[in-house]
Amino acid sequence: MHVINLVVIGYGGMGSYHARELIQEVDGVKVSGVYDCDSSRLKMAQQDGFKIYSQLEDVLSDEMVDAVLIATPNDSHKDLTISALRAGKHVVCEKPVMMNTKELDEVLLVAKVENKIFMVHQNRRWDNDFLIIRDLYQHPKVGELFQIESRVQGANGIPGDWRHLEVHGGGMVLDWGVHLLDQLLFMVDSKLKTVAADLSYVLGDEVDDGFISYLTFENGVKAIIEVGTTNFIKLPRWYVRGFEGAAVINDWDLSGKIVKQTGMIDHHNLVPIQAGQGLTKTMAPPSEEATTTLAIEEIAPDFDAFYYNFYDVVRNQAEPIVKNEEVYRVLRLIETIFEAGKKQEVMLFE
Repeated sequence: MHVINLVVIGYGGMGSYHARELIQEVDGVKVSGVYDCDSSRLKMAQQDGFKIYSQLEDVLSDEMVDAVLIATPNDSHKDLTISALRAGKHVVCEKPVMMNTKELDEVLLVAKVENKIFMVHQNRRWDNDFLIIRDLYQHPKVGELFQIESRVQGANGIPGDWRHLEVHGGGMVLDWGVHLLDQLLFMVDSKLKTVAADLSYVLGDEVDDGFISYLTFENGVKAIIEVGTTNFIKLPRWYVRGFEGAAVINDWDLSGKIVKQTGMIDHHNLVPIQAGQGLTKTMAPPSEEATTTLAIEEIAPDFDAFYYNFYDVVRNQAEPIVKNEEVYRVLRLIETIFEAGKKQEVMLFE
């Protein structure tokens, strides 16, 4: 096996996670070193047993280095990627891939000219909760899905330091939003039609501390994507409705259920329930015979883990799981969300 020697650029939370966990599991990819402009992080990498580079130029000039992983603040992705590509290195980049589509256009042109692989680590495509919902979309146990609600919510505000600053690409749209939007576009096999958004700035930062986006697809699917950092009571991670039932996943522990319709509801013999100071048949629960409840079961991905795929793309010209045209579409959607939020208008997605 022709091992890919990869250097991690940026040994923070995600960079160190790649080095210690994700890449260690893959025979064909080896972390051959670490570079970080922070000396304390270099010391940490050295203590973790990795070779360290004190200068970026040393990484780029090392002929033994085949590829680099870029896990640095968002605004540095473009320059680092272009430098690495021009130095003859393949590049894996953390999300969000770039600050905007203009930057991504520049990077993809360089990758083409240099004939090097450029891939983005959209790791949330492998999350168990997402794979379950994707399976419901592809194999409609509750009928075809027509509404998808995807949320992540917390109450700790915006983490870290640079994520509070617009110049570095901070804010939740570019942090968690890129994950949820990537999952949605990867799952729904239809052209996106319209985009509306409401961005939150309640914490007083110059970047968004959360957002809600309303998306409609040409096949009729409607989606709500929401990220919040001021939610002391969280809504479910997923709530989806199909023509024959619904499903809810409460959190990453996969608690939840699937409720499937078993037969037609007898609208003429509904029993009303007491609702506040009145009665209702419309909001009464269905009879026991009308539905059945199914357990949430884990779904294995039908595609390789990221770094196995990266190896095959580099060495065997395989098809990438995370395609650059998909990444571009997500970034274009992010730009549209910012525009829709600013104008408070429903935008056509082009």
